[in-house]
Amino acid sequence: MSNGYYRPMGFGGFSFFPPVIKNLLIINGAVFFLTVMMENIVVGGVPAGDILMRWFALMPFGSGFFQVWQIITYQFLHGGFGHIFFNMFTLWMFGVELEQIWGSKKFLSYYLLCGVGGGVAHLGLSEFLTGSVPPVIGASGAIFGIMIAFALMFPDRYIFLYFLIPVKTKYFIGFMIVLNLLAIDDRGSGVAHLAHIGGALTGLLFIILDKKTSFGMKDYFGSLRHRRRDEFSRSSSYSANNSGYSSRYDDDERVEDVKYEDIGEEPITQEDIDRILDKISQSGYKNLTDKEKKILFEASKRMK
Repeated sequence: MSNGYYRPMGFGGFSFFPPVIKNLLIINGAVFFLTVMMENIVVGGVPAGDILMRWFALMPFGSGFFQVWQIITYQFLHGGFGHIFFNMFTLWMFGVELEQIWGSKKFLSYYLLCGVGGGVAHLGLSEFLTGSVPPVIGASGAIFGIMIAFALMFPDRYIFLYFLIPVKTKYFIGFMIVLNLLAIDDRGSGVAHLAHIGGALTGLLFIILDKKTSFGMKDYFGSLRHRRRDEFSRSSSYSANNSGYSSRYDDDERVEDVKYEDIGEEPITQEDIDRILDKISQSGYKNLTDKEKKILFEASKRMK
């Protein structure tokens, strides 16, 4: 991983995987192997694989087979080798760095929550948008949550499409989201597009609401919000007179009175003010130079 490019490392032994991803790979693989084995077993004239799906796939409301635990268990069932391979490959490709950054507990909670969000979207919206609610299996809702998290946190990281073509993560994953939106009503595809969208939307909301997770756009609006708050605080707390100036910038910081000399009509640019405000937010008003304090005072007087 260098120069802004993301080329997944070789496996390097199974210990390479962080614990949650390693266990998810093991569990999903074991369940898939079990379902394959059960296809050749018949219980009471019914294939054992069908019984497994009936109890643990996500069945629609009103079918008579829905169970509350299915909102979790459906995430560990897959319909074929290609299905499980691409889901687990994507989990490894985008999830390793997320688990290392977030920690295992938070990563697992996020993964399962995105899967639940995908299942809820499928159950709640399929009838309205597609006219039917088929049973659904697969970790794709959770995987789309992982993908959206990676795209938000590392939007300009390059991935190699087909291991050859470099594409920025934000474009690749954005294209995948749009593709699923356009295909929502494609009933013949056999793909639960709403589960994908629901997982991605759940992940997006989680990251926006999580104060400990940052990404470019969230940081931008956060800094903009703080700047607006600082401007409001500055305009409401300045008290200037002929002899000096006093202010309280923070609840726990008293700024001493400072005497100012007239700086005349010296031009004050917005860049000067922004630089001074940034310095205040980082180290406090008391660390400003006398000249910076004079500029700030004159700017507030001109604003009035």
